[in-house]
Amino acid sequence: MRGFYPLVLDLDGTLLRTDLLLECALQFVRTRPLRVFLLLWWALHGIAYLKQQLAERAELAIDLLPVNEALAAYAQTAADNGREVIIATAANQLLAQHVCDRFDFAREALASTAELNLKGKRKAEALAARYPDGFVYAGDAAADLHVWRAARFAIFAGDDAGVFKRVKALVPVEAHFQRERAGLTGWMKALRVHQWAKNGLIFLPMMLAGVLLDLNAWLACTLGFVAMGVTASATYLLNDLMDLQEDRRHWSKRNRALASGTIGIPAATLASIFLLGAGFGLAMLAGGLPTLALVLLYCAATLTYSLYLKRVPLLDVTVLAGLFTLRLAVGAVIVDVRLSAWLMVFSMFLFFSLALAKRSIELTRTISRGSAITAMHGRGYVPADAPFVSTLGVSSALTAVAIMVLYLIHEAFPSALYSHPELLWAAPVLIGLWLGRIWLLCTRGQLNDDPVQFTVHDRVSILLGAGVMCSFAGAALLR
Repeated sequence: MRGFYPLVLDLDGTLLRTDLLLECALQFVRTRPLRVFLLLWWALHGIAYLKQQLAERAELAIDLLPVNEALAAYAQTAADNGREVIIATAANQLLAQHVCDRFDFAREALASTAELNLKGKRKAEALAARYPDGFVYAGDAAADLHVWRAARFAIFAGDDAGVFKRVKALVPVEAHFQRERAGLTGWMKALRVHQWAKNGLIFLPMMLAGVLLDLNAWLACTLGFVAMGVTASATYLLNDLMDLQEDRRHWSKRNRALASGTIGIPAATLASIFLLGAGFGLAMLAGGLPTLALVLLYCAATLTYSLYLKRVPLLDVTVLAGLFTLRLAVGAVIVDVRLSAWLMVFSMFLFFSLALAKRSIELTRTISRGSAITAMHGRGYVPADAPFVSTLGVSSALTAVAIMVLYLIHEAFPSALYSHPELLWAAPVLIGLWLGRIWLLCTRGQLNDDPVQFTVHDRVSILLGAGVMCSFAGAALLR
């Protein structure tokens, strides 16, 4: 009998694995953050008015929005069997109609207007009036309980066990489509915990200053390491929030937790706020106000990069190199040592090369998938830039090795920090081999689109890095 009742699908969190209002708001403010005040002004006129204004202005790629594929297949089968399938959502009518046009099974869409927010009781009343003989409703949240009370059968597409229990107490359940949760592994990937390896640079000034045996220095640097890590993770979440549409167009980034809808926009926003607070607090513990100031500078530079600078060719990779070098400055401030100018320049060229390697592999994949003219999504590069990017990247790698040699000759050897400075000659050789390996794999198309992630999982790179560490440790500690 249930198959004879019309099937009514909610959108936000049900058929779609995201929220249309939040998606529109992010797209509206992503390039002009001050527009958030305009959002607040519209909200004062009511949530329905806010939805209408955003629907008219936000450029939302409906075809890229993540879908609950199991529910969509269920609805398609129902429609193929002659069952009426419609969409009823609190999203604005303009957006709801675009979503409806995306799916063959959806006959029409009932949605909010500028005057009416079709949610909860209002949606229940509208559907009860339209289908007095009953309907089946697919929803996901507590706000849908009003609708389920008016329905003959329920379809649950959420992940809240408490809500599901209440649904079963109200109405028979026709089907249950469990929403996939990110879990610990999903959150670890979203937070890019593997990228914390970059923060190992914080320990480098301590090592070069000859305080390897100072327990307090190790403790302070460890706090700084964690502070930079959680701050960086917060900025990664914010970056992913700003880049949802570009990531969904990307060959691999579309599988990220936020782009795929595994982690929702509200959860990501709250997590980023919490992590920023934790990062700033740990920075104060690690090195006081000077360290906090550098962490704040890092956060501001990262967000500026995410919002604007990453779309400017060459400036984007220069900023990335600067963010790596800023980590060295954090380490130097924490242990209160002078940061070598040679080391700063070496860092800039080294990470400039690695950033170019990432752009090079992205360009290579763009060429293999499309036009030789079209720019990469969310970037300012075109495939024709590939030879130039590769040449500049290899040149920067060689320059970094040359600067390391000059550092050894003009600063490391004359200093009294190393009892066996001759062991340091292994460092430029091993660094050169590592960079050569990165670019060799890059030109072959075998490099992951993130060289840092590749490095922390590549056995050869780990061995080469350990060799560099051993050369400095041996030069400083052997007697």
